[in-house]
Amino acid sequence: MRNALIGAVVVLALLAAAAAWLWRYQPERLPAEWRRQNPHSREYSPAVYRWRDEAGQVHLTDTPPPDRPYETVRIDPRQNVVPTTLPPPGTTR
Repeated sequence: MRNALIGAVVVLALLAAAAAWLWRYQPERLPAEWRRQNPHSREYSPAVYRWRDEAGQVHLTDTPPPDRPYETVRIDPRQNVVPTTLPPPGTTR
């Protein structure tokens, strides 16, 4: 009984290691939806969701709101979305 349990643990560990290796080093072999979510894949395309609250304020979140319409926005991870400079003090963008 103990040997069977050890064998099962070893097999599960090997399967987990193989899955981790595939995820990291062979992302193009994963299903398309997984490739878009895997940061190591060339097809990585994280999504954010743009929606408005009752006051008309626009929100961007990483999960879609359950109770209102939203727009899915895909982001190119190779593009910088942070401004390179800050606006001068006392001004707004």
